[in-house]
Amino acid sequence: MRIEKGQVAVVTGGASGIGYGLAEELAARGVRLVIADIREDGLAAACEALRAAGAEVTAVVTDVSDAAAVGRLADRSMTAYGRVDLVCNNAGVVCPGAPMWQQDDHTWQRLIGVKLLGVVHGVRAFAPLLIEQGSGHFLNTASAGGLSPLPGRTPYAGTMHAVVGLTETLDVELKQVAPTLGATVVCPGLVDTPLGQNSAALGAIQLPTGSPSMRDLAPDGILSPREVAAAALLAVEADRVHTAPGTGVAARARTRVDALLADIEAEEKGRGPGPEAHGSHAAGGGRLR
Repeated sequence: MRIEKGQVAVVTGGASGIGYGLAEELAARGVRLVIADIREDGLAAACEALRAAGAEVTAVVTDVSDAAAVGRLADRSMTAYGRVDLVCNNAGVVCPGAPMWQQDDHTWQRLIGVKLLGVVHGVRAFAPLLIEQGSGHFLNTASAGGLSPLPGRTPYAGTMHAVVGLTETLDVELKQVAPTLGATVVCPGLVDTPLGQNSAALGAIQLPTGSPSMRDLAPDGILSPREVAAAALLAVEADRVHTAPGTGVAARARTRVDALLADIEAEEKGRGPGPEAHGSHAAGGGRLR
């Protein structure tokens, strides 16, 4: 999909971080914006800054875990501009750092509601509109934690792995409808965003006083939101399903894939001939165990 002046993009979680970086990058290309966020004050400030830079922006306070709210976002987008070309399902929170067995039900529900169902609701609300107009693209934000294990953050990693698989399948489904439709998932490494602070403000985590920022944790290997946004939009224009900007992300993903293939290949080598090689058993209806 070519990103061009006059198109319309919807960005959830658009008040800060990667979402705001996407809004800035799209606005610089002359794309009209609908930005959504659950934080009304942050959304107002983001809109003011974008408009001051010359962007055409509509703001919609939205809880992406609420399907009806995302439906209203789609309605507002169509009322404002009459079309939507790019849907960036980006809203997110993080979870507390703890082993999987210590993560409580509330954490799982919140992460599934925002990080996974937020994408599902975005696709369900906007896909019919893109299909009807015959063109458009979804850009779903996941994480490097969706490409490899992330110990201590299982609810986050689990939902991010789900978003990666969901997007891969969505791209196939959309292209079965029309080759002008598609989906991309962005899986960045460390990004300099206030995700931790925002998650704490929303009650998702407790952030102790003096906690280090993302930049403090990795001063030399961290991306800016605009860098992630630029990589993501480049992947959209190239019609690539995956983009994973960031130091070491490819190596971590390769390690996981190599381990996966090694397990599958070891299983295949250890397996005897299949039922088709034993005609008498297959014909006799032998029991599978």
